Amino acid sequence: MFEAKQKLSEIVERASEGERIGITRRGKLAALVVPAKPDTSLEEVFHDIEEVRKRTTRQKKISIKDLIDEGRA
Repeated sequence: MFEAKQKLSEIVERASEGERIGITRRGKLAALVVPAKPDTSLEEVFHDIEEVRKRTTRQKKISIKDLIDEGRA
């Protein structure tokens, strides 16, 4: 994850050129960055993001130090 944050611009550029890129967290696949469908609207994207946000619960027993160590803060 940390490396992906550092290279986000490069990852987005590569995905926009058609490449599918896997991002791992602790050695396990956590996400895929894929090219956007040409007919996808921003409204659809933000709607999908909102749906994911509603389903996601925040971990209560994680400290800021843990987030920093993981590269998330």
